[in-house]
Amino acid sequence: MAEIIQRDGTWAFDGTTVRITPGLHRSVPLFRQTYGEISVPLEAVAGVVYEPERRRGRLRLRLREGADPLLQATGGRLPDAADPYRLLVDIDRSGVAEYVAEEIRHALLLDQIPKDPTKAYLLPGPPVPVSVRSSDGTVSFDGAQVRIDWADTSERVKRATGPRIVAVGDLVQVEWLPNTGYEDGFMRFVTHETVFSKLPPEKDPYALDLWGSTRRDLLTALVATAVTSRLPHPSARGEGDGDGGFRDRPPRAARIPPPADHHDVLLRRLRELGELHREGVLTDEEFTMTKAAVLRGFR
Repeated sequence: MAEIIQRDGTWAFDGTTVRITPGLHRSVPLFRQTYGEISVPLEAVAGVVYEPERRRGRLRLRLREGADPLLQATGGRLPDAADPYRLLVDIDRSGVAEYVAEEIRHALLLDQIPKDPTKAYLLPGPPVPVSVRSSDGTVSFDGAQVRIDWADTSERVKRATGPRIVAVGDLVQVEWLPNTGYEDGFMRFVTHETVFSKLPPEKDPYALDLWGSTRRDLLTALVATAVTSRLPHPSARGEGDGDGGFRDRPPRAARIPPPADHHDVLLRRLRELGELHREGVLTDEEFTMTKAAVLRGFR
């Protein structure tokens, strides 16, 4: 067993799995503490490196492309401190860090682990159900469908559309960009019917506009990862199929006929959208796309 324990967290390698446990110190980002322990199978690892610095060094684990839904969902855009595959190492423990890295490299060589992209996810992603309250609303995922409930501070156009509920079978992908504190971020759920939508995140009823607490908004990556892990793997994407590049998609969830009182709700929301259109809040194109989104929700 090769193990290093630091304030930033613990890495333990038993020859087949790298077990990464985040530290409990207040300096450890909320995202890493919430994501929790990660067990990385050796076949998911592409390499490991220890980067010594003057005061503190860093252990970095590099995974094979397509092995981890977290890296797929976030596209390498997680802030460095929130990266669970990085460990800060005190300079007096650099020898231990080098030993752990060498043990992992030795096992990769012995087991002849390839470095090419994987054909399936080798890590499971966060467990479900998962729910996160962001600056734009609360997003929840139960393994079968995504639900967005807008906040009082959300744009009027979003509140007028009401809660969004999207089945996994209707999704093409999740687009995620973090809120950096200098620029807003967003999380957009792209469906087969909205794949070409150009609505900005603040008006898109299938997107959360991330503009508030960077610490809290970063947790939306949990939902993005949980959803991504249940979508077709990137290796299943085809070329030229004209519908987001996915083949062999799961069947769409059966739609349950809405109760009679939903008709009144639908009419009220359409009236609200019409008012926003007349007031100039929505352009003609935005009104058309948003109205279509509302109608889809009441089918």
